[in-house]
Amino acid sequence: MIRILEVSNLTQAKRIMQEIKVDPYGIEIMAPKAMHYLVRLNSISNIAANILKQDMLSLGGDVAVSRGALTGQVKKTDCLVMGNYLQFNLLAQKISRQPFGLNKVSEELLCSLKNYSCSNFILKLGKHKLDLGKRVHLMGVLNLTPDSFSGDGLYSSAMDRCLLTIENQAQRMVQNGADIIDTGGESTSPGAKVISAKEEIKRVLPVIKLLAKKINVPISVDTYKPEVAKAVLDNGALIINDITGLRSPVMAKIVAKYKAGLVIMHMKGTPANMQNNPKYKSLIVEIIEFLNSAINRAHETGIDKDKIIIDPGVGFGKTVEHNLEILNKLSEFKVLGRPILVGTSRKSFIGKVLGANPNERLIGTISSCVLAALTGASILRVHDIKEVKEALKIYEAING
Repeated sequence: MIRILEVSNLTQAKRIMQEIKVDPYGIEIMAPKAMHYLVRLNSISNIAANILKQDMLSLGGDVAVSRGALTGQVKKTDCLVMGNYLQFNLLAQKISRQPFGLNKVSEELLCSLKNYSCSNFILKLGKHKLDLGKRVHLMGVLNLTPDSFSGDGLYSSAMDRCLLTIENQAQRMVQNGADIIDTGGESTSPGAKVISAKEEIKRVLPVIKLLAKKINVPISVDTYKPEVAKAVLDNGALIINDITGLRSPVMAKIVAKYKAGLVIMHMKGTPANMQNNPKYKSLIVEIIEFLNSAINRAHETGIDKDKIIIDPGVGFGKTVEHNLEILNKLSEFKVLGRPILVGTSRKSFIGKVLGANPNERLIGTISSCVLAALTGASILRVHDIKEVKEALKIYEAING
């Protein structure tokens, strides 16, 4: 009987070899050969590309380049490098000694492969320690706005009377499996009204003070205003979820000072204009470049890289097709070496695909969440904790 197997990481490759009782020493040697990659390098000089091709051919792999690069008709070409993990490591060693910028390619290649293979992320937040490599974690959405797109906003001018309702909602989320509670006082749905930092603090601060004493999971606050971040971090919040991707240098300094967790999200434009015909030359490349630049700025400001989470920003300055492409190619964001957060819950792209209102998008949400988990998400930001948690239990049982 012949079986054709697929493996997505070294652990799976080793497990299969253990099943057939391969010698442990042999497993360590052969497991890297079972991991195959297709790596795209953009805009390499044709000389460097030809050297790359010859070196990879000598190792048993291959490199696809443009026809013009082989004939000398073009000066630069993209490359598709094909091989297993071992061949890529040997290739990096060979080209590290070559001219024409290949030493830099060697460094970037090794870094990207290391990042791509990394999944054992540990997020330390105050007294909390989240092992993101053990399973997919859930971030529960607790909207403190009167104008939430999904109709679940809990804010009222009579906030004293609302606090018990909010606490009960947060407690239910934790009981149902939420690992983080994410609160926000300003709606960021397309065309939403901008509010002042003073008003946002008024909405969220009483809730942060309450929940910090009442629930035993980290509290995240969805804000891009440094004044709001400082106020909530002073009162028990442990994560800042910044939809602007750290555009404010002041925000970076505040997060660094408090040693807080940070979600860096990609958004094209602002909530007021982000859905006005968003266009990209290369969607995934542009998002990765934006996030990489923001990670570097955060690190330079003093934010520990181990406290950074990235979010490609589904629904923020993207069309339906853009959102679907992000989910289809989510694994590509693993080259950044940080845990990936995905928020698809009840969003409009699901509604447009299904022809469904926000309160009819549960099945679409669950489907997108499970697929995101399969392709690399470490954290899922959702409204319906219990339902998504149960779907993930089945995924995890199947995936081992």
